[in-house]
Formats: sequence, structure tokens, C-alpha cells
Amino acid sequence: MATMDKVPMLAEGYERLTADLKVLRDERPKIVDAIEEARAHGDLSENAEYHAAKERQGQVEAMIGDIEGKISRAQIIDPATLTGNKIVFGSTVTLLDENDKPIKYQIVGETEADAASGRISFSSPLARALIGKQVDDEIEVTVPSGDKFYLVQKIEFI
Repeated sequence: MATMDKVPMLAEGYERLTADLKVLRDERPKIVDAIEEARAHGDLSENAEYHAAKERQGQVEAMIGDIEGKISRAQIIDPATLTGNKIVFGSTVTLLDENDKPIKYQIVGETEADAASGRISFSSPLARALIGKQVDDEIEVTVPSGDKFYLVQKIEFI
């Protein structure tokens, strides 16, 4: 049984999901047209175009269902409205690694995560270790490449 937990996300993540949903819904009639055109070619048992169109239809419907589920459970969080001295969802955190090199991350929803641009999912090992911590707290995180140690230098809500 699926849980009906809220899905935290930033406003931009919500907007991206609704845009993706619109694109997928706009694709539906094109897929139906492709299926009808492939059906007109005759024998469906050996019709690769028909099978490809039906497969795409299944993929699109599954993606639409997934996105609609996330949108219906979305809990939009604006980091600018947050305050406090603890790391929470939406926080932008500056960490110092073992070499005192600063690293900046924002804790975001799963659909918004992009580690290369400094946005980590709240469910990632690093974000789970960070949530609830304060400035000057030390963090130890086990990642595939081994244990990493960080010091929380700054917490921002931007």
C-alpha cells in the first residue's frame, strides 16, 4: 500500500513537474495517432511500429501517474520564509571538508536534486546527516568512496 506522505519540494521543482506533466499530456494524442496509423498497416503481431507506440503509451501513462501523485502530495517550501539555527529542508549549507575547503549545498526535494550544481536530495546520506545540525557541528557521512568528515560553517535560508 502506498503511503500518502507529503513530498517536500521548492516552488521551482513544483513548476518543473507541472511543466513536465503538460508536455506528457500533450504527447497523449500523438501516441494515439501513431497507434491508429500503425493499426492501419495490418497484422499487429509483427507490427513493430504498433508495439513501439503501445510501449511508449504505457511509459507516458506511468510517468503521468507518477508526476500527478507527486503534485497531489506536494508540500511547497520557500526557503526565504525559514529561520532558525538548525539545518532543515531548503537550507543552503556551507561545509568545510577535511582539507578546510568550503563546499556549498542546498537541501532540496528528490525531483530537484542535482549534486553537480550543489543541490542534494533531503533523502541522500549527506542531507540526512546534516538535517538538525547547527553551525560548528561536525558531520561524518559514509559514502561509497568511504567516510567523509565535514564541519558546518554556515547555514542560510535563501
